[in-house]
Amino acid sequence: MKFGGTSVADVDRIRNVARHVKREVDAGHDVAVVVSAMAGKTNELVGWCREASPLHDAREYDVVVASGEQVTSGLLAITLQSLGVTARSWQGWQIPISTSNAHGAARILDIDGAELVRRFEERKEVAVISGFQGICRETGRITTLGRGGSDTSAVAVAAAIRADRCDIYTDVDGVYTTDPRVVPRARRMDKIAFEEMLELASLGAKVLQVRSVELGMVHNVRVFVRSSFDKPEDIDPHGMPPGTLICNEEEIVEQQVVTGIAFSKDEAQISIRRVQDKPGVAAAIFGPLAEANINVDMIVQNVSGDGATTDLTFTVPAADYERAAKVLADSRARIGYERLDGANDVAKVSVIGIGMRSHAGVAAQAFKALAERGINIRAITTSEIKFSLLIEAAYTELAVRTLHSLYGLDK
Repeated sequence: MKFGGTSVADVDRIRNVARHVKREVDAGHDVAVVVSAMAGKTNELVGWCREASPLHDAREYDVVVASGEQVTSGLLAITLQSLGVTARSWQGWQIPISTSNAHGAARILDIDGAELVRRFEERKEVAVISGFQGICRETGRITTLGRGGSDTSAVAVAAAIRADRCDIYTDVDGVYTTDPRVVPRARRMDKIAFEEMLELASLGAKVLQVRSVELGMVHNVRVFVRSSFDKPEDIDPHGMPPGTLICNEEEIVEQQVVTGIAFSKDEAQISIRRVQDKPGVAAAIFGPLAEANINVDMIVQNVSGDGATTDLTFTVPAADYERAAKVLADSRARIGYERLDGANDVAKVSVIGIGMRSHAGVAAQAFKALAERGINIRAITTSEIKFSLLIEAAYTELAVRTLHSLYGLDK
């Protein structure tokens, strides 16, 4: 069971979480719980680090920010004990959750779940684990996994103890066909395949961290997204409560062509005009961007009529737009382009579905429907189970609603 920041925002909510845990324990389940820091706590801790020194040591930053989860795990263990449930808290380093040495964005390498399992068997003891953190074995230092890292901790722990399921309790009651704030008729899905969820998460859906879905897919951990605000007493622990199960596609009988629509307004477009069309040009452009750790997403190349020069258009995260422009300006002599154009007012809308593998013309329908609404498409990328379109940001909601009803997702 994993509970995010809003679910453990204060002691009252932690009591509510404890009742959810007790319900599962009373039903005879062995339970490990992963908790996030209380809502707003991590931001406060990050703020203190910046206040202490704008250029702070990443290792000490991890020591500070990992303390948020430590507080929650202790409080939940105390609350469970007061309800008569045997429980103890675990920090990442105590289990241990071994990670790489990339402070602030570490990756989990290995978890030893043997001690947790032994305590289930001998004492029926609930393990309350601080999410988002681990330890680098070589240095012995505390590490953190980056934003949303508690989801990753939870799926990794579930894999380590061979759990039947990993329940992610959150402030929504599942995964929807698109953002319900944009399309009120968006539906909650009962099941979604790992691959589709991976695309949704990486393309803008904020429900789960991408890495956690990857881990679930690799280790075949079924992940269940559900609401922590349902009354603990109203839920039958033996049945399937409302929520969305992320699982292997074999488990899904009714496969729709399109499963969901994701969108992201945090995009910027860069166009490099009149570059010499010769081998090595793409490397000269994208090499420096990669060195600066700037993620490039959609890439479109047009060759001019004379075949001598080419235009390259691509997208980067909006937050990296200024940096990317500077890197390219610095590399101008090496690349040899005429001018650089950019736009910050773009959005990426993506259509996702495993059914696309066996259905032709899914994208063509979208192009026609958007053209009828007067929406211009600036760039297109496709993969086996999704396609993404770059459009003007002002048309995002209209495009999402148009596509949502085009593929019958609101029925």
